[in-house]
Amino acid sequence: MKFSDQEERLDYLLKEFKEDSVQYRDLEVDDDYDSRRMALRSLMNIRMPGEMPEEVLKVQDEFLEEEAKKKGIVTLSDIQTIQEEYQSSHPYADKISIWKGDITRLAAGAIVNAANSQMLGCFIPCHRCIDNAIHSAAGIELREECNCRMNQKRVRFGQQYEEPTGRAMLTKGYNLPAEHVIHTVGPIVGYRLNRKLKNDLKNCYESVLKCCVENNIRSVAFCCISTGEFHFPNDEAAKIAVKTVSDFLDHHAGDFDRVIFNVFKDIDEQYYKELLI
Repeated sequence: MKFSDQEERLDYLLKEFKEDSVQYRDLEVDDDYDSRRMALRSLMNIRMPGEMPEEVLKVQDEFLEEEAKKKGIVTLSDIQTIQEEYQSSHPYADKISIWKGDITRLAAGAIVNAANSQMLGCFIPCHRCIDNAIHSAAGIELREECNCRMNQKRVRFGQQYEEPTGRAMLTKGYNLPAEHVIHTVGPIVGYRLNRKLKNDLKNCYESVLKCCVENNIRSVAFCCISTGEFHFPNDEAAKIAVKTVSDFLDHHAGDFDRVIFNVFKDIDEQYYKELLI
């Protein structure tokens, strides 16, 4: 099945995903493109893991790959190191970058997803968390792989298994420009920050970096783990991220071409600049 443009692909996918969802089979959607696109993303977000016809997956992949091109794929050569951009004197200034933007545009070896303990992505339609954004851009194959990995762990550890804080799980990137996604569950800050929560966040960064070394992934882009829905103070999170990465590079600098601190908010960009420049 061939389609001439994104409009036709969108209509086909919306029809197929509505039929796949018994509850929303009769969902009424406005005719404009943005409304239809939002509806498709919502249906993808709420869909439980499970098989989908190969033809539907093929069209979904074509649709998402075209969207990625239109958003603009950002390669490592497009991002300056802090040595090039700011003349930083940091010991690893030639390997570290601060980049503000949409992490789903990055063509890195891996991007980091701040996941929840279920490790299946965000099920809230069009939620603004990074977990939702990454799964939406990657396609439903990502949730399926995550579910397979978690099922393997449930067989071993029991059906109530949830991924502990601070570990890392590697998957393919599917329709993302990045080759891989490394999922990690960050700490949730309730009443106050304490030593355990700080150590948990440190473990997230260490686990991701170890995963990169073990899988020969030479470039990785970190999101600001736990600073959003999990309420970790942004300034403290940045300090832990920079120190953990710097300490790790003391022993593994040769294993990495680039480590990117990806920020979305102005305040995070400011904190990382203060620490690295």
